Amino acid sequence: MIATEAHVYPIGRFVQPTVFSAELIRENIQRIELLPQSLLQAIQNLPEHCWEKSYRENGWNARQIVHHLADSHMNALIRFKLTITEDTPVIKPYNQDEFAQLHDSLTMDPMISWRILEGVHLRLVDVLKHMTKENFHQSYIHPEYNKTYNLFTVLALYARHGDHHTAQLNVIKTLHA
Repeated sequence: MIATEAHVYPIGRFVQPTVFSAELIRENIQRIELLPQSLLQAIQNLPEHCWEKSYRENGWNARQIVHHLADSHMNALIRFKLTITEDTPVIKPYNQDEFAQLHDSLTMDPMISWRILEGVHLRLVDVLKHMTKENFHQSYIHPEYNKTYNLFTVLALYARHGDHHTAQLNVIKTLHA
């Protein structure tokens, strides 16, 4: 299997928003709100053999992707809450590739992580919908990248993140079903 740009980035690369917009905030919150249902549609009726298949050579398999989404979006909820309650916090990074190699990510039923994601997104969407315009200008520091991210950009990143991995699961379904 050759890793093409379309396989690695099936919805394209992230494009950082350049203009602060209430409309873009609403659109990205809606994408985050819809992720659990979109993910469920991507994994429902996935043939058993597809859980161990990847969307590209050396890429995570379907099981790892679903568990990764839960891990990542749990961190997103905490990062948003830390940022709106503290003054430019330094967030705790984690090694997502190492997480994906842990026993739970390699063996557990992905529906467990889907249920976690569903609950996390109910909480995350509530937080997002009650944030003020000023909250979206607040920032955290990501020490791994030595970069400051405002929550407007982080919102766009996580909206794309969910869509990106759901698209990868749909690639797996198309390639291996």
